[in-house]
Amino acid sequence: MFKGKRLFLSIGASLLLFAGIVTATAELWNRPDPVTVPDETLIHVTLDQGLSSDQNRAGDRFEATVSKPIVIDNKIIIPEGAHATGTVVDARPSGRLMGRAHLQLALEDIEINGKTYQLRTSSTQRIGQNHKKRNWAWIGGGGAGGALIGAAAAGGKGALIGGPIGLGAGTAAAYFTGKKDIRLSPETPLTFRLAEPVTIDAKG
Repeated sequence: MFKGKRLFLSIGASLLLFAGIVTATAELWNRPDPVTVPDETLIHVTLDQGLSSDQNRAGDRFEATVSKPIVIDNKIIIPEGAHATGTVVDARPSGRLMGRAHLQLALEDIEINGKTYQLRTSSTQRIGQNHKKRNWAWIGGGGAGGALIGAAAAGGKGALIGGPIGLGAGTAAAYFTGKKDIRLSPETPLTFRLAEPVTIDAKG
């Protein structure tokens, strides 16, 4: 009986030891492993919402979703689908006859496994089209058209009168159709570059 008791205690101790080893292994496996994502790393996202140079202002927040995972040493550090938040750094609407639209964005943070990490990224920016060539086409075209109409109506004198009228019409057309704002629709792909490293707790 004494031997049986000793055997029972020995088995119990072995089971406890095994359970302890399993628990410790599981804890080690699940323990976060800090991994540093180096600067210059590209973060690819898609917008969750629309943005535009004439509707948004500097300081506005926007939401985005990581579209490509970041893998370091065969570990997924930033998974595809991670939620990211950014800020409109600068937004300037297009003028009608001059002044190009400008929209500048930067990522500020990213959420991974329920934890939010602050980011510093270089900003991505878009600049609207130049007005000059298009305006000259509208204004020049309007002047030529007015001259032709004037010449048909009253000969050479009519051409002198029709030219300025056409020029004014061309200028008006350029004014009313000249705004070239930047509009980014939801799911627009954007790429940001880390300006400094960020350390993320990756699961083992």
